[in-house]
Amino acid sequence: MADQRSPIAAPFALLIGLAAGLGSAVASAEADGPDFYAVHDVAHGDVLNIRAGPDPHAPKAGEIPPDGTCIRSLGCKGGLTFREFTELSPAEKEKRARENPRWCKVEYRGITGWVNAHYLREGYCQPGTR
Repeated sequence: MADQRSPIAAPFALLIGLAAGLGSAVASAEADGPDFYAVHDVAHGDVLNIRAGPDPHAPKAGEIPPDGTCIRSLGCKGGLTFREFTELSPAEKEKRARENPRWCKVEYRGITGWVNAHYLREGYCQPGTR
């Protein structure tokens, strides 16, 4: 018996499959870390500097107050690997973290740049407050 499917059925099924695959890829990308941060461990009266690059000597692009929230995460780099975190002693972890500090790219009130991850903790952003 001949195949009775319409000529558009196969391309349509392919598009549905691609859309489903893209949806799962987006979901896994968003699961890599928090969507928003809040400032952590910055003294009252001080600020968290936003840098143009992931380096303490990079030019300053902006600043975030010590009570800053609604800091959008754009990804991080550096820091301890899972293996280092689970296998190194506390002293070795501290040494390794100094050698390879974790920096996160963020967006805060229209300014995009890098901050040292030591000064961030998972946060939130109320709708309409950005």
